[in-house]
This record gives sequence, C-alpha cells and structure tokens, in this order.
Amino acid sequence: MKNISVNTFVHILFSLALIVSTVTLLLFLSWNRDREKIQEEYNYKLIADAFLSSSQLNLTKSEMEKLYSDFSVTPVDASKLKESIEESGKTIFSGQSLFGIIQIFQMPDTHYIYIQRGGEHLMLQDINKKYYTAYIAVGVGIFLLVLVVLLYIAILKKLSPLKRLYKEIKVFANGDMTKRITYTNRDEIGKIAKSFDDAIIHINELNASKNLFMRNIMHELKTPITKGRIIIESIDDQNIKEILIRAFGRMNELIDELATIERVTTKGFIPNIEQMNISDVIKRSMELLMFESNCEIVSISNDFIQTDIKLLSLAVKNILDNGIKYSKNKKVSIIANKNTIKVISEGEPLKNDLEFYTQPFSQEEKRSGGFGLGLYIVQNIVDKLNYKLKYRHEDGKNIFMIVF
Repeated sequence: MKNISVNTFVHILFSLALIVSTVTLLLFLSWNRDREKIQEEYNYKLIADAFLSSSQLNLTKSEMEKLYSDFSVTPVDASKLKESIEESGKTIFSGQSLFGIIQIFQMPDTHYIYIQRGGEHLMLQDINKKYYTAYIAVGVGIFLLVLVVLLYIAILKKLSPLKRLYKEIKVFANGDMTKRITYTNRDEIGKIAKSFDDAIIHINELNASKNLFMRNIMHELKTPITKGRIIIESIDDQNIKEILIRAFGRMNELIDELATIERVTTKGFIPNIEQMNISDVIKRSMELLMFESNCEIVSISNDFIQTDIKLLSLAVKNILDNGIKYSKNKKVSIIANKNTIKVISEGEPLKNDLEFYTQPFSQEEKRSGGFGLGLYIVQNIVDKLNYKLKYRHEDGKNIFMIVF
C-alpha cells in the first residue's frame, strides 16, 4: 500500500465505499421486503380470524363499524372485484383456520381479505397506510451515495494541486533551472509549493555563485600559470626548471579536470550523440593521453556505436592514464568492440570497491600522483551516456571496462 499513489488510494477507498454502501442497501431492501411480506400475511390472518370469530357474537352495525376502523379495513362487493382479481391479482395466502376459510389477494395497489364461514362470506379491503420503510431506506441510501460521490470529487479537487506540483518539480528536476513553482492556496499543499519555490530560488542563487566562482578562479589561475611558464624558460638550472614545469603542468591539469567536472555534472548537460567508429574513439583517447607508446592495442573492432566521441574519448583517456600511472610496468593493453572497451594493466587489486574511487579526490594513501578525479570524471561521463563502468582483477591484472 505504501507504494500506491495518493490518487489511486483515494480511487480505491471511495470505490470500496460505494460498493459496500450499494450492497448494504440492496441487502437491506431484500430483507425488508421479505419481512414486510411475512408481517402482512400474519396481520391479515389476525384480521380474518377476528372477523370470523365476531360473526358468532352477532355484533351490531356500530360494533362492526368500530371493528372495521380498528383494523383499517372496509367491506367491498366481492362480485364486482372477481374479474379484476382474476386478471391482475395474486393469491398470496389460501388456507383454513379454526373459524373458516381465508384467502388473501394482492393487487398492484392494495390487498383484499376474503373470509368465508358456512354460507356467509365477506371481502375486506386493506385501507391501512403502507409502510414506507423501503422508500425511506432508498432515499437515505441514495443521499449517502450522493454524499460519498461529492466527498470523492471534493477530495480529488483538493488533491489536484499535488499533480500540478509534481509535474512542475519534475520539469525542474530534468534541468529547467528557470522553472518556478506556482501556488495560490494557503493550505498544506500551498505551503509545500511555496517552500519548494523558495528552495529553487536558493539553488539558482547557489548555482550562479558557483559558476561565477569557477569562472573567476580558472581565469585567475590560468594567468599566473601562463606567466610562470614564460618565466621558467629564463631559469638556467635544469633540475629546478623541470620541477617547476611539472608543478605548473599539474596545476594546469587540475584546472582542466575541474572545468570538465563542472561541465559534465551540470544538470542540463546533454551529450552530442552520433554514430562513431570505435577505433576513432580509441585513437582520439590516445591523442589526448599523449603517451601512445605506453598503450598496446590488443584488438579493436571496426564496429560503430552511438556515442558522444568527446566525452567517451575523455573517459577512456582517464582510464588509460590511471592504468599507466599505477601499473607495475607503466603499460596498458586495450581491447575494444561494439559491446565494451577494456583497459588492462598489471598490478595489485584495488583495496576498496570501485565505488570508493569514483568519488571525487578518492585515492589510496600510497598513490600520491594525480588528484583522485580521474575515475570520478569517468563515472559521470558513463552515467551521462547510459553506460556502465566495471572492474575486476584476474591473473595479476586490473581490468577496467566501459560497457555499452
């Protein structure tokens, strides 16, 4: 039940309420009809017995009138009713009591009681007001059903802003950072909408601040790095010169990786998917790496895949770079086809799960080279391209795989 939506739960709840109410009403009407039928037969038998016994008492006319009034009946001419009773009447009881013969006829709008004792007979019409229990029950039942339907409509109308709120939040979650949450009511749903709208404003302010910070810091760092590289050329000491070149190179590399992370992890970023040959992807990756001699191509198929060549090449480049840095012989092997790209290097197995190394700035203590951003970038790229990054260690070799 906890995974059912609110609207579905309301539909189920009110459907059950309508079904239970309708079934209860129908069962009550059926029971009431049978009860009234039994009660009527019993009353008519009592009336018949009363009139049959009164014939032995030789009651006066006034006493008979009182008896008619007490039992809410009136005498009628049986001969005039014979034809209509035969056509549309129904005998609901026919029998004999201690005092004589009794027959009860049901007509569409009334009942007749026929009494016969010896040569005497009497036809009585029931003039008592009918019981309206069934009509009252039907009226109350219909009222309750209408009330349930009105409550159902009112609750759905009250919950309708939730559906609109969900759609607006989904638009924002899909990357439309300009989306604002509309709200008019001051109830709980309106308060939630207002709180989320305030959160969107705050998130946009944070994003704007972050983007401004990233642009400024990259610009401010690039300028001194460029100046430093120019000044290095004037240093005569070759050892110091190489140390400074490596230092500035690592700083420049960190800035490039941060820029890549900022671009790839942006919510609204959409890869440029096109059909590319897998061999072109590997070739571009090795060009980015600038250490082609350290890479051994075992096998590359001539298959085509749907991908963003810039992103996939960068991901493969980072895996190759990691493999070269941390392998025993500073070499990696590459196997690529339409299903996967494998980068194989000799080395000890990872001490932690792969998920540990796909977090930013995650490194094992002994691995001092790099910034711990390589696999973090790779993981974000494969997520954007709907690929999978996998790892296994076998026969003394680390195998990283991008599975399409």
